[in-house]
Amino acid sequence: MNKRVTIEIPEAMHKAIAEHAAKAGANTDAYVVDVIEQHLEDLHDIALAEAAMERIKNGERTYTWEEMERELGLED
Repeated sequence: MNKRVTIEIPEAMHKAIAEHAAKAGANTDAYVVDVIEQHLEDLHDIALAEAAMERIKNGERTYTWEEMERELGLED
């Protein structure tokens, strides 16, 4: 089920959103939903990358490209 959210934004921001939505061929609401969804996905990806970096800092084994190919039997 979808939920409605109402926010107040500056007129200039609304104008910019409407312009970008028009260029994308979307209505303003659909465009804002897409932008929010992309931002949430970016935050998720950043959290995964930060967690991986922390594991590496704490000594997790990493592999070179050549080691990975050898391990998976992908050598030429």
